Amino acid sequence: MKIPEFVLASASPARHRLLQTVGISPIVKPSDFDESQVELDEPAQLVQTLAKCKAETIAPQFESALVMGCDSVLAVNGKIYGKPADAAEAIARWQLMQGKFGDLYTGHVLIDLRQNQTLVKCQVTRVYFAKMSDRTIQAYVATGEPLKCAGGFALEGFGSLFVEKISGCHSNVIGLSLPLLRQMLEDLGYNVSDFW
Repeated sequence: MKIPEFVLASASPARHRLLQTVGISPIVKPSDFDESQVELDEPAQLVQTLAKCKAETIAPQFESALVMGCDSVLAVNGKIYGKPADAAEAIARWQLMQGKFGDLYTGHVLIDLRQNQTLVKCQVTRVYFAKMSDRTIQAYVATGEPLKCAGGFALEGFGSLFVEKISGCHSNVIGLSLPLLRQMLEDLGYNVSDFW
């Protein structure tokens, strides 16, 4: 079986880097899907739906590729958080999250155009946040990093200073669960090493 091109339907540099780290060099095609069209209250359902919409937006541009869509949100006390709209929202969110934990949900979708199959999965990782002073929160938000990330933090950046521990998949918190990707590829009949 000829190995199809791997397409990442995401503008996330973190997801792109994760794939490159494990030897996958994807074609990057951000979907520009309007996420405000989807309103769901259940985090797993929300991220899976958004990931599928992103992948489906890109899929028609290819004949026989493997198209991956992802989406992440953080849920704290049952409330869903995506990227903060601005610095004030990021500060308020960190004041709420510090000293607590949140669950990071990432929806993963693989559309195999050659086999006409679509897999939809969700990975959840619990993230425990450090106690922080208002001064530290403001300094972190001033870096601009929290405004680019679901949940308002980047584990692969300054945010790692404020994550006490993680229960579950580490790469999922960065935006893509590598073990889950491996399993999804196997479910479609591929081996991850086929893409090296």
